[in-house]
Amino acid sequence: MEKGTPTPLTTPLRCIVKLGGAAITCKNELEKINEENLRAVSIHLREAMMSGEVVDMDWSKRPGKADVSVNVDGISDQITMESSNFVVVHGAGSFGHFQASKSRVHKGGLDQSLVKAGFVATRISVASLNLEIVRALAREGIPSVGISPFSGGWTTFQRNVASADVTTVAKTIDSGFIPVLHGDAVLDHSQGCTILSGDVIIRHIAEILKPEYVVFLLAVHKSFPIQSFIKTDVFGVYDRPPSEPDAMLLKEIAVDEEGSWRVVNPAPKSINEQVEITVAAHDTTGGMVTKISEAAAIAKLGIDVYIVKAATDHSLKALKGEVKGKIPDDWMGTAIRFMRK
Repeated sequence: MEKGTPTPLTTPLRCIVKLGGAAITCKNELEKINEENLRAVSIHLREAMMSGEVVDMDWSKRPGKADVSVNVDGISDQITMESSNFVVVHGAGSFGHFQASKSRVHKGGLDQSLVKAGFVATRISVASLNLEIVRALAREGIPSVGISPFSGGWTTFQRNVASADVTTVAKTIDSGFIPVLHGDAVLDHSQGCTILSGDVIIRHIAEILKPEYVVFLLAVHKSFPIQSFIKTDVFGVYDRPPSEPDAMLLKEIAVDEEGSWRVVNPAPKSINEQVEITVAAHDTTGGMVTKISEAAAIAKLGIDVYIVKAATDHSLKALKGEVKGKIPDDWMGTAIRFMRK
């Protein structure tokens, strides 16, 4: 499905949620999920999108159990399971990045053995994380279905989206499921292969399916060596390194028709005008640079974007759409919105 195709949904899409890799994995430990954060985020997503009883949909055998622990016979057709239309996209965190960076998959070159092996290894890693996230959501009664971009026909040309089967995403939503996509290794028409980030996937889906709003749930561990103005071990986007005593949370950023952005809350005269973002050396997806540019591109479409610390009351408000319009004074996060010059 190409850009500009009419929205194929029978009911409007409410929200696209990005689960930041650092919010759901232990970024400094290879392929380790942050179980506590993932469960907290899953509960918030259920509260934001579901009503009715919680039905455990993960019927897999679990560690330490001899059999399936769900009472399947106790699930009645009379149980009400209503859900809003959401799409979930997650980052890789400590999954996939190591494999991709070691093999330089993002640079292309499938004729090289290391790149080809790394492509396979990267996909194994991110697909395993996707399964665990789908299972965590399913345990909270969220009818989640994993969708892999590579298998769904997503490709790039010079690392920009060239083709994407958004129709499958739309049909999944219309069937009452919550699609769960992820950053992935994909084929590239110019260099053979590359890494397609979750942030780019969100922007492309937003262009076609037009959600009411988009929420980035991010968390960066204090020990992780990123110097960035989006550090959500604090609360959102800041005007300078959050470690500095006078660092100020930027609660509202406006994006105009040309894609330029300016701070509107707090007042511009009170903040540092120089905003600089750097990327961790191992991050093959573009890191925070990609995040802020994709968020601005989405806002330019007239879709509000909220960047907020995961697993907090502030993120729950954003997920529920309670920060649309005037931002509550006590809300801690960053809203990026379209405003004409």
